[in-house]
Amino acid sequence: MFDRLFLGSTALGLLNTAISFDSTMELIQSDPATAGTSMAGPGFVIASAAVGVAISLLLWFLVARKASNVAKWILTVLTVLGAAMLPFSLGTLGLVTAIFSSILTVMQLAGIYFLFRPDAKAWFDHGPDGMDTTVFD
Repeated sequence: MFDRLFLGSTALGLLNTAISFDSTMELIQSDPATAGTSMAGPGFVIASAAVGVAISLLLWFLVARKASNVAKWILTVLTVLGAAMLPFSLGTLGLVTAIFSSILTVMQLAGIYFLFRPDAKAWFDHGPDGMDTTVFD
């Protein structure tokens, strides 16, 4: 379930980025701190999204395929921090983006929940190669 929820939220996040691209560009270009800088261009927004997705996929790989406890905790902390910041950003987002962001956050929190279940604990304790397959029976 972690894989489905996390990868689904990543895909939904990419869709959200594509849908809100124009409004994001307007927001960046209207901010006096970024207007006229290299951060005001579409390349910056695309690169930022690509780096974010790359980090997410790296953490997913380390958690889901390599049973890394360190990556699990990094992902957990980042997800909880993101969820804590969501209420503060909802007022600045458009309706569709706010709905997407809320759904993404719920999906990510649900995915994190599955990392702390007893079967996941066995996964992290034994690793991908030494997994006791009876844990799923």
